[in-house]
Amino acid sequence: MASWALCMAMVLAALAGAVGESRYEKFLRQHVDHPQTSALAAHRYCETMLARRQVTAPGRPCKPSNTFVHAPSEELVAACTQMPDAMGFHSTPTPMSLTACRLRGRDTRPPCAYRARQVQHHVRVACLDGLPVHLAGTYAPPQ
Repeated sequence: MASWALCMAMVLAALAGAVGESRYEKFLRQHVDHPQTSALAAHRYCETMLARRQVTAPGRPCKPSNTFVHAPSEELVAACTQMPDAMGFHSTPTPMSLTACRLRGRDTRPPCAYRARQVQHHVRVACLDGLPVHLAGTYAPPQ
């Protein structure tokens, strides 16, 4: 009987791990929209995408900012092969199309209203085991 209980516990633990989201999968869900979702009015893009991707949710505070990268995930993975900067972040070698979402106003309770800005910026990421797991920021290409 004890071995059966142990076996069931191991199966349930394995299933729980399979259902969980890895840090890389969370990064993709929160930051990658390739190809860019169309058919959304520009002023509704951020609200719609943040809700659809479960970055904002009822009962949780609004996220102050979020960036969506409109490039293939492979290009962000490739950034992890670049030399890290002094802070340990890796940058994409070329600028990418992005939508930067910033919370409008000071109220951090839903419904969340965002301002969207389309830019071409380099992306800085933190990597773990060769995969991006955190979007550390973006910066404009040198002029």
